[in-house]
Order: sequence, then structure tokens, then C-alpha cells
Amino acid sequence: MPRLFCALTLPTDTTMWLSSLRGGLRGARWIDPQNYHVTLRFIGDVDERTADEIAYDLSRVNRSPVSVEIAGLDTFGSKRPHSVYARVLPNAALSDLQGTLERRLQRLGLPAESRRFTPHVTLARLRGTTAREVADWLTLRGGFSAPAFTADDFALLSSRDSVGGGPYVSEHIYKLGLAQAAA
Repeated sequence: MPRLFCALTLPTDTTMWLSSLRGGLRGARWIDPQNYHVTLRFIGDVDERTADEIAYDLSRVNRSPVSVEIAGLDTFGSKRPHSVYARVLPNAALSDLQGTLERRLQRLGLPAESRRFTPHVTLARLRGTTAREVADWLTLRGGFSAPAFTADDFALLSSRDSVGGGPYVSEHIYKLGLAQAAA
């Protein structure tokens, strides 16, 4: 039973910029740079038949490429921080793509995503790190930004049941601007 999600993968130069942030935070379990991505829609554990239906339906998505700009750092979990991430600035094309995926997956019978879409790249998961330690780390690095890039595709990724951060397998790559998948 695969655990699936849709995401924008990052170009190598962007992962290099982000990987420069690794270190200096007690209790951080850093995500491997090859696993950096912007989750568009978490799907979860599905059976093989549903996975095939999802893969086929996503091949019919026809949206324009998406400009992606990473600027700033933040944390999830204010009193008890559980992860640090790089902010992806929202834009109309990104919201349109995410909304399209959400609607298509709901039409396949999947439940609606319960969390509000917050585009980001998770850098580390935290355990036992205090809010003060995270605040200090963010203060030193908070002005971070990386060069913008254009995402020409999105991916259907799978992961094994583990404690976050990959490894992820690219099941399908879908070109943006085309209604056809490249496997």
C-alpha cells in the first residue's frame, strides 16, 4: 500500500542553497537535500487500484509552469516547535495548481485536505528543541532567500512508512502545460 503525495521537486542549485542552512540547531533531524520538495497535496496510504486511478487522473492536469520563490524561514509549532522550513511565497499559479489537484483528488473520492495550504520546504524535524533555540537559529538565518525558479512539472511521490523526511520515490512526473505524463 503506497503512501502518496503530490509535490514540486527542486532544482539542484536550489537544494544547494537550502542545504547551506543545515546545522546549528540542537535536536534537529535534517532532511536530506535530495528529499527537499514543496508538497502540493498529501494523499496518504492508498491501495494499488486507487494509486493507479490517481496516477492516471493527474496525467490530465493541464496547468502552466509555476514560478517558485523561496524567501524566509519559519517554524511549525510555536510553543513546541516540531519543524523548521523555508517559506515559499504564494502566487496565483501555485494556488491554482494546488487547488486543481485538491479538486481532482476529491472527485476520486479522497477526503479533503484538512490543513490550509502553506507552501514550504521542510528543512528539519525537531525533537526536544526549545522555542528559544529555534528563535535564535531563525534570528541568525531569517533573511534567507534563494534564486527563484520555474517548476515545469510536478511529481507523484511515494514514501515508505517511516519517521518523515524520505526517502521518496518518484512514481510519475507530470509536465505542466501538457496533458500528458512522463513516467
